[in-house]
Amino acid sequence: MAKPSKPSKPSPHTRNDYKFFSDVQTRWEDNDIYGHVNNAVYYSYFDSTVNAYLIKNDALNIHEGDEIGLVVESGCQYFSEIAYPQKLEIGLRVGHLGNSSVRYELALFVEGEQTSAAQGFFTHVYVNRENRRPKKLSDHLRNALVSLVEGPATL
Repeated sequence: MAKPSKPSKPSPHTRNDYKFFSDVQTRWEDNDIYGHVNNAVYYSYFDSTVNAYLIKNDALNIHEGDEIGLVVESGCQYFSEIAYPQKLEIGLRVGHLGNSSVRYELALFVEGEQTSAAQGFFTHVYVNRENRRPKKLSDHLRNALVSLVEGPATL
């Protein structure tokens, strides 16, 4: 019987792989007992970056908008530790833009570093706020996301 092959280890992405960047300052409370930022905090950085981009581009009304994004899948790969106090830059791109879903891809860069310390993704399915049923992305939201579709970034 053949031995199953191990999946290849992913490589860190570079800044040029991302279209939008958001600055983050680690906080004392982000560190865990092991002296580095806890893995769950990375998702908070990612979520804040996506929402900052959408709000900045007037593509999301977090309080009264008809459409909201619900996370249906997420993941993260870690390459090097980060800890308080460090300044970070979170890169954002769109890996897939569907009719009602978006796969956001993000990478966390220590300030000044060219390769990511971690990279992750999450998929939002956009739904009607009231009935939570999937809905087609609004033209306004789609237009804001098109410029982030995966490809070489211009800084």
